[in-house]
Amino acid sequence: MNSLNLLQLARNRYTQKQLADILEVDVRTIRRWEVRENEPPTYLTDAIRQRILPLIFHKNSENLQFRFIDLFAGIGGIRMAFEEHGGQCVFTSEWNKFAQKTYLANFPDSSNHIFIGDITGADEKDIPDHDVLLAGFPCQPFSIAGVSKKNALGRPHGFECTTQGTLFFDVARIIAEKKPKVFLLENVKNLLSHDKGNTFNVILQTLRDELGYNVHYKIIDGQHFVPQHRERILIAGFKEKTAFSWDDLRLPEKGSVRLSTILHPQDGSEQAEEPYTTGELAKINNKYKLTPKLWEYLQAYAEKHKAAGNGFGFGLVDGTSIARTLSARYYKDGSEILVSQGKKKRPRRLTPRECARLMGFSDSFVIPVSDTQAYRQFGNSVVVPVIKEVARIMMPHIMRSIENGMAKKDTSRTFQSIGIMEGRK
Repeated sequence: MNSLNLLQLARNRYTQKQLADILEVDVRTIRRWEVRENEPPTYLTDAIRQRILPLIFHKNSENLQFRFIDLFAGIGGIRMAFEEHGGQCVFTSEWNKFAQKTYLANFPDSSNHIFIGDITGADEKDIPDHDVLLAGFPCQPFSIAGVSKKNALGRPHGFECTTQGTLFFDVARIIAEKKPKVFLLENVKNLLSHDKGNTFNVILQTLRDELGYNVHYKIIDGQHFVPQHRERILIAGFKEKTAFSWDDLRLPEKGSVRLSTILHPQDGSEQAEEPYTTGELAKINNKYKLTPKLWEYLQAYAEKHKAAGNGFGFGLVDGTSIARTLSARYYKDGSEILVSQGKKKRPRRLTPRECARLMGFSDSFVIPVSDTQAYRQFGNSVVVPVIKEVARIMMPHIMRSIENGMAKKDTSRTFQSIGIMEGRK
């Protein structure tokens, strides 16, 4: 991370005045660095690492309440939500090198714990003990060929057989070995209907019947929190019986947040952030405007499908709109969410910063990758406020499970002590 990235990370926790005091510089100096009026000195990187990052990590550690692991971590949206509730990440897995770059830019303390790429090569016994397992695993079909034959022959089978070769298998084998008190899995809505429902049925059977968890699932639309229609399934599991209920969710009314809240105002009310916005008014870079050729193609494509009687085409929006679902393919042509720039003017794509806002990330979130990779990452991400709300209603049950576990350990130690004393008698 360069000095500007680190400064942005530090500003997520401290005001300009607080940073100025810690770094022993004038507040105006901090402000000039942020707006790039002056280039930060070379010593700033070391100064932030030595004086500020330790303060951030120490401050976070004071309120740590539970340990979690972050599987198929992406850019850390799920982690971010659970850290806000006092969780400590003790293990991370993410295979994509560009997602790793974004993750590490925003969670530099990840270098203090095990961070691996390919989870399929990890031995589940080597993964640290944890209270909560978090995973946004990909949706893949399961092959159940041979299971009925094994039944007939009386041979053992189970999730090792039905899910072998899929990434859910890696989630299941880690749960089986480490037995976390709680897990939260996230996936696309279509998981429910995938492979005529077989995929989801195998997942539920594995989690409930074979691994012994009480499982609750719900589809939640991100539109409750952000101006985007985005339905995802959340699967929460508890090793002990709890009073957990999705009815405890506090979901704002859909449509209460519009695109105007995430679009660049272009009037000077926000600081320019190159290469997305430039100049005193922070105008959007012209590179996000569609080329004449692409705009003509998309219009012709839409007309063709309209004439055929289906609804395929581009999605043209303005500040009053709710967007379609942002996808990982947005980098190709941006057709699902094109921002109108007025009549007879070519529309534009969202900037990566606007995509970050559309997913509920704050402006302090560092985007250290190319536009193409950023579009892919945000298109694959969770809506952060949704996960924060889910984490909120899970927290009492997480803490109760931890407390119950500690009580059982204390009881066990007491009985052991009694046994020792009786043996001495």
